[in-house]
Amino acid sequence: NRGTELYEAYQNRMKTLNATDFGDLLMHCVLIFQQHPDVLAQYQRWFRYILVDEYQDTNVAQYMWLRLLAQGHRNICCVGDDDQSIYRWRGARQEHLRRFQKDFPGSLTVKLEQNYRCSGRILRAANAVIANNAHLFEKKLWSAHGEGESLRILQCKDETHEAERIAAEIAHLQQTRKTPWSDFAILYRGNFQSRAFEQALRLLRVPYHVSGGTAF
Repeated sequence: NRGTELYEAYQNRMKTLNATDFGDLLMHCVLIFQQHPDVLAQYQRWFRYILVDEYQDTNVAQYMWLRLLAQGHRNICCVGDDDQSIYRWRGARQEHLRRFQKDFPGSLTVKLEQNYRCSGRILRAANAVIANNAHLFEKKLWSAHGEGESLRILQCKDETHEAERIAAEIAHLQQTRKTPWSDFAILYRGNFQSRAFEQALRLLRVPYHVSGGTAF
């Protein structure tokens, strides 16, 4: 197997250089804990309380490391959502959520189903999309913020078209309804997305400020 040969050569070279990569750091910790109970016991004494976020994104090495470390005091709290598991391509396994109750019997499961940001219509739309997922745990999101406005779906060809339509909508509302510029906000997931929006806003002379990032 060519992949096995390359991995072995890579590991031998790393050992020669006395170097590790991120995966090695996790793997070596697991091996040390498994082969040296006295070292594991010391770290268990040091880490008496453990809190893990995004537990659905843990890979096998992280899972084994955490389970070994937490078996001492068993004071562990993990927060995760099987519907937000999107990193399987880099080794994450959402099945670790299901195994948690077996690894730590007697643990309490608390479902965080109330949403404090969105209105009812947005959450019903989200529930309809999530319903197509293969679930480990059933849940239903709800909000105390009322129904809210109806949803609008804009179909765009690409990120440039999307930015142009949003900028045009903002300019139109400001001109026709005299809505203050400060009432508008554009939320995007990654900083790289701001460039298309900035270009579209500048083209229509819409003033803007990039919050939490660097403007292009």
